[in-house]
Amino acid sequence: MPRTPRAIVTRPAQEADVWVADLRARSVDAIALPLISIAPADAQTLRLAWRGLAQYDAVMFVSGNAVRHFFAQKPAQATAFFGALDAPLRAWVTGPGSRAALLACGVAASAIDAPALEGAQFDSEALWQQVRGTVVAGMRLLIVRGSAQAEEGSAQGVGRDWLAQQVMNAGGAVDFVVAYVRQAPVWSAAQAAFIAEAAQDGSVWVFSSSEAVGYLRASLPGQNWAHARAVATHARIADAVRQVGFGQVMESRPVLDDVVASIESNA
Repeated sequence: MPRTPRAIVTRPAQEADVWVADLRARSVDAIALPLISIAPADAQTLRLAWRGLAQYDAVMFVSGNAVRHFFAQKPAQATAFFGALDAPLRAWVTGPGSRAALLACGVAASAIDAPALEGAQFDSEALWQQVRGTVVAGMRLLIVRGSAQAEEGSAQGVGRDWLAQQVMNAGGAVDFVVAYVRQAPVWSAAQAAFIAEAAQDGSVWVFSSSEAVGYLRASLPGQNWAHARAVATHARIADAVRQVGFGQVMESRPVLDDVVASIESNA
């Protein structure tokens, strides 16, 4: 029987460690190589956002990191917001990882809107199909997101994304708050040597972010990826990986069973 190839998990460190443990539990050799480092954003800005939550109808969290860093600054005196009877604030997320982060922070499942777990994809388009019926003129949405290091200080992070535009097109208003800062990795000589080896030894790189792909390309501009293999958790990410020059790229839903199946198919 062919041996399942090693998986290289490129998510930020905290998420990568969870994925590595889950993959190893499924008998997949896995190693973490975070391609994005995460640093907290301005704490005072987040505390002010918490104090202003009563003005919003929903809060969209773009990732599990957005959830964790936002809730890390929750004021001790803050009353319940999400799902409270007197202030039924909704929490929007695009995938199961962010939903799990909300549950871990004490948000009731009944207050969370997310794409169906059995759906084909977890992204803003899939989330919009779930929430569009609740968006009316005058509705107010807060988007909690990250910011690239070069954009630090921008209230919008990386700008108004597709879902925000849909809300505004429907007559709603959208505000942004940056909960964390994404930074490019800095490789040691040993790490660079490992990456060069993993680009041609049959390892399967697991990508969940187009930005991470860009960081990898920028940090190793001379690397040849023609013999490298990858699994990407969205079509847009897969396109970014192909542009880097990976020789084999498969698409997968960002859930463990599907990622494992994609990795095993490379055996």
